[in-house]
Order: sequence, then C-alpha cells, then structure tokens
Amino acid sequence: MALQAQRLISFVIPCYCSEGSVGLVIDEIREVVSQRPEFSYEVVAVNDCSPDNTVGALRAAVDADPNVTAIDLARNGGRHNALMCGCHYVSGDYVVFVDDDQQCPLDRLWDLLEPLLDGSADVSIARYPKKKQSWFKNLGSTVNDAGATWLLGKSGDLKFSNFSAMRRFVRDEVVKYTNPYPYLSGLMFRSTSRVVNVDMEERERTIGEGHYTFRKSLSLLINSFTSFSVKPLRIATFLGFLFAAIGTLFGLFVVVRKLLRPQIAMGWSSTMAAIMLIGGMIMLMLGLIGEYLGRIYISINNSPQFVVREVMGKARDDTR
Repeated sequence: MALQAQRLISFVIPCYCSEGSVGLVIDEIREVVSQRPEFSYEVVAVNDCSPDNTVGALRAAVDADPNVTAIDLARNGGRHNALMCGCHYVSGDYVVFVDDDQQCPLDRLWDLLEPLLDGSADVSIARYPKKKQSWFKNLGSTVNDAGATWLLGKSGDLKFSNFSAMRRFVRDEVVKYTNPYPYLSGLMFRSTSRVVNVDMEERERTIGEGHYTFRKSLSLLINSFTSFSVKPLRIATFLGFLFAAIGTLFGLFVVVRKLLRPQIAMGWSSTMAAIMLIGGMIMLMLGLIGEYLGRIYISINNSPQFVVREVMGKARDDTR
C-alpha cells in the first residue's frame, strides 16, 4: 500500500528586532510539527530591515534547517507588508502566520488548524480573552476591530489576531493584491466568509519589547479604513448634507429672528463658532478625500509592497 503524501504547512514569520527570539520560535515550530508525521513544514522568515542582528540569526537558522527560508528586505514596510512578502514564497497546503516574539501559543497549533483540516473553515484565527500587551496597544486593537467590523461587515464576535492560518486558495487570492498598502486581515476576509475563531491564551513576552508605535497603529487603522471600503467617503457626503441642512435652517432662523426683533445685534461669537465648526468639518472631509487620492496616486505609480535584498535558503532560486 502506497504511503500517503505529507501535507505541507507553511509558516510565515515577520521579524523585527528579534535576534534573540526568532530562532526559538523556529525550534518550537519544528518540535510541534514533528508530533504529526503526516505533516511536513517550511518556514519563511522575513526580516523587515531590523536594526539589530536579526538577519544573522535567520542566516544561522537557514544553515541549521533546510526547511527554513529567510528573506532580508531592503526597507522597513511594516508587519503586513512583510507578511505579504512571505506569502509570495510559501508553497504549503496551509499557511500559518506567527509572530517572532514567542507570544503566539504554538503548542495550540493543531487546535488552530483543526477547522481547516476538517473543512469547516478556510481561515482560522486565534482569539485571546485577554491580550498580554499595553493598554495603548489594547486600545488600538479595539479601535481597529471596531473599524473592521463596520468596514468589512464581519461579525462583532469575530476577532483578528497575529496568530492565524488559511488554506492555500486564500493565499492565492491574497497575493493578487499588489498595491503598496496591504491589510492582511481584510484581504483574507474578502476572499472567504468561512472565517472562525479558536479560543486560546496568549503567552507573556519573555524576550525583548514591543515595537508597535503609535505611528504604526495609526497607519494600520488608516489602511483598514481606506483599502477595502468607500464608507468613509459616504460619511463625508452624509455630513456634507447634514451640515448644509443645519446651516440653511440656522440661516433662516437668524433672518426671521432679525425681522421680528430688529434691535438684536448679530453676535460675533456665535458667527465665529459656526465658521470654525463648519470649516473644521470641511477640512476633515478634504483630508479624507486627499488620503484616498494620495493612495491612488502612489498605487498607479507602482510603488512596491516590499523590496527584497536577499533570499537565503531553499527559495533562493524560486521564481514565484
């Protein structure tokens, strides 16, 4: 009887300032996958232009394990751009996204993959009852989740996190997106509606510290708002009509009031307040429109999602 071919699991690890932890993550991947002999693995680790010696740690991992591919990017583009880069180099039946800081509970890998293996889902995402991160990052996660719920039409109970898995066909759809502002959760969600959560506990960080700054959180929020929906522009249109109606009614009120009581002096303060309010809303809406136009301009100029400096490992000669 012929032996059944092993199914391949591809792990994509975005790396930034993780020279002390990424090797441990790869070691744990190797250990966990060895528990199921019917599966094999490959690791694609993407160094997002780290200022430390992360690329050296990845080079050592490549030398020690032929299943590891390391990609060194020429410029820092952010976590989602690094993940998109990794997606172009994987070839597995299932693609798993793992952070480089050991916080993703890899010991629960098979629980994460179970909905994909039994065919009940196309994307599986870890859901943490409590995230082991600062209040600032929790606030950012809450805002991003609320935005995704509204813009993408996902269920409020469905949560996004950094530990997730998807089937091969979803990866094939994700890499078709070539614009320079990827939002991976949105790309997965627009590829399939069969997305589920798997409850598990996030680990504590044991090495290093987080590098997700306010600027990066804001950039991710703007990406989620402008990449997959025109609803913000529709809000601008609605607010335009609303303030136009309010301005018209207020103007009629002032005229009628002046006609009925000619002795009333028109107030400078109320006039300035109205001007500042309406002017502020106009500038806000113009800024929103400008954000869309700017992204269109950058996209039609074919700005790259990522620039690869070097590929180390078995994918070195891969032309995918």
